[in-house]
Amino acid sequence: MSSRTDDRDATRGDLVLVLNCGSSSIKFALFDAGVDPLPRKPAWNGKVQGIGGPSPTYGETGIDPAPADLAGEHPHLAALQRIREGVVARLGGRRLAAVAHRVVHGGSRYFEPVRVDAGVLDDLRGYIPLAPLHQPFALEAIDILLRERPDLPQVACFDTGFHHTLPDVETLLPLPWDAWQRGLRRYGFHGLSYEYMATALPERHGALANGRVVVAHLGSGASLCAMQDLRSVATTMGFSALDGLMMGTRTGALDPGALLYLMEIEKLSLEEVAQTLYHRSGLLGVSGLSSEPRVIVRHEGDAGEAGERARLALALYVRRIVREIGAMAAVLGGLDLLVFTAGVGEHNAFVRERVCQGLTFLGIALDQGANAADAAIISTGDSRVRVGVEPTNEEWVAARDALAVLRASAG
Repeated sequence: MSSRTDDRDATRGDLVLVLNCGSSSIKFALFDAGVDPLPRKPAWNGKVQGIGGPSPTYGETGIDPAPADLAGEHPHLAALQRIREGVVARLGGRRLAAVAHRVVHGGSRYFEPVRVDAGVLDDLRGYIPLAPLHQPFALEAIDILLRERPDLPQVACFDTGFHHTLPDVETLLPLPWDAWQRGLRRYGFHGLSYEYMATALPERHGALANGRVVVAHLGSGASLCAMQDLRSVATTMGFSALDGLMMGTRTGALDPGALLYLMEIEKLSLEEVAQTLYHRSGLLGVSGLSSEPRVIVRHEGDAGEAGERARLALALYVRRIVREIGAMAAVLGGLDLLVFTAGVGEHNAFVRERVCQGLTFLGIALDQGANAADAAIISTGDSRVRVGVEPTNEEWVAARDALAVLRASAG
């Protein structure tokens, strides 16, 4: 990308690249480290989608996605090369200070962002079974850069890290004690999103943000986090990113007896069960239409089975959110602030409306106009619980944390 980076001067006037690698997409963002404080809006960003599929696309800010040539045995490598070309074109003589990676799982060892070397990379490979949709692809990108640019600092920022404040009672699984000793515990995820909320909510809501808060991160993956004093005290995702809320294609919490039935009675293999849980369930599985609520809602009025499945899918999706928010409020001893974030949470007013209708017992009163406009505050003035919509910014958190690691290492 550019010439060697000197850690002692790594953050002065340089740029930080953030990569968020998934199984079929890579989000990327370039932040200007020469501005203090670090701008929350990236200097450049975009997304490669459909990696490994028949019609991959590459898109940048302000430019519609276009077909991308990712042919060959290694489409992820081709996608990273396409991003690299874009980065090089935008350096303009400046240096790349670091690459920050969203790494979903840090296990029981890594809670803080860490500069990655071969040893750290080997450790993180051990957590691939706990996050198979994301972990291997983030590590593949790190591995490629370690081999090709060993001088370029890479920092892993962990989605599990924010939840290291969970009390033991929230991390224990009711399994034999030796399972806990082997690392089977509830970790929690979407930590970069919740870490951003811990920064943005006090700016928006003042002292209220330090009270009893539930943040609903609703995207293709979905979870809740109960926060007190801006720290995680409970969350819906646990040992894996399959737990908790119903999601786009993932089940969320599921009776383990159902898994035993699928394997013992219906004779599904382990691989088939994994495909079912991760890719064929959730909104897509119940509706048979889509993993996107805004698509399914268009079919609620359809006649016959299609309409019934659409209605049931959305009803179950909302019911699970309402039920878990109620559980979070019980853990907190009440609720002061409810915040929606991520793709569905930020943009789907009808989901927010239905969730809030199910929470009127908490004293929530929704301002319909504000909700329709995706306003920052969507509750009425006399609502006992304030309800907000706050865009998340995981990439900025990763860039900020990577710079902090470099500055700390430079002394």
